[in-house]
Amino acid sequence: MFMQETITIQTRELTRQFGEIVAVNGLNLRVAKGELYGLVGPDGAGKTTTIRMLASIMKSTSGTAFVLGRDVATEGETIKGKIGYMSQRFGLYEDLTVMENILFYADLHNVPHHIRRPRIEQLLGFSNLKPFTNRLAGKLSGGMKQKLGLACALVHTPEVLFLDEPTNGVDPLSRRDLWRILYELLREQVTIFISTAYLDEAERCTRIGLMHKGSIIIEDEPGRVKQSLKNPMIEVWTDRVREAGEFAETLSTVESVGIYGDRLHIALKEKEAAQDILVELQQKGFPIQNSREIAPNLEDIFIAMVEKNS
Repeated sequence: MFMQETITIQTRELTRQFGEIVAVNGLNLRVAKGELYGLVGPDGAGKTTTIRMLASIMKSTSGTAFVLGRDVATEGETIKGKIGYMSQRFGLYEDLTVMENILFYADLHNVPHHIRRPRIEQLLGFSNLKPFTNRLAGKLSGGMKQKLGLACALVHTPEVLFLDEPTNGVDPLSRRDLWRILYELLREQVTIFISTAYLDEAERCTRIGLMHKGSIIIEDEPGRVKQSLKNPMIEVWTDRVREAGEFAETLSTVESVGIYGDRLHIALKEKEAAQDILVELQQKGFPIQNSREIAPNLEDIFIAMVEKNS
């Protein structure tokens, strides 16, 4: 449990509806100063709506949210000066250069001129954008645009950084660079709240919340979340993997099934059922190339939790 004075983000029963659709449903969050908190889930889970409410861009239907001790509903303008926000499609001006975009955001946030130059030099340095200061933003690659967006979000030295799927569609090298920048910010005690659909990225966070249909279904450190699935699991290589998976889900001894390329991850209700399941798959016409017992990954946990809560 975090001490009260260290809490940077807190929500109580935060809810957002769009007509009959409940996008975020009674969310209760506590994020400490200097944490890298990951909100993890598929498209439509409610991640973007949550971040927009926390950044005081969208009003909640009910419930409360506090960022840096301030109510986002009544003190939104004060909060905006202390946070950085980067949406999935960050608002870069493609007809401006890298430097012109950064200077524009510095002006927008009233960054004092005597600290502006060293801050921009620092941002250009750790984003590797220094050689591209005169390049138009519209001519940058997807990964470089994301790094420029991050630099613009950081130019006023925010205390809290909200990132909505910042690595979506970004190449692996740029993803690595973006995470390197985030770790540098953590050393400066910046609180980072990030949403992602990439479960492998969730492993990099200090804590994660797995989100499904507007609710967090499990929340903890990534390692502890992986330990939460007590069911034994086997990995199976077989032909017609999707059909085999659908058949496996009908078996009474199976808890959940995940598909990974040409493999199935099958969570068992009891370890002794493994051999019987392999036999039943073969009898149904799915030859087994190989199988082994494995530890579940975060995607396995998410699949199991979704099926449990459906």
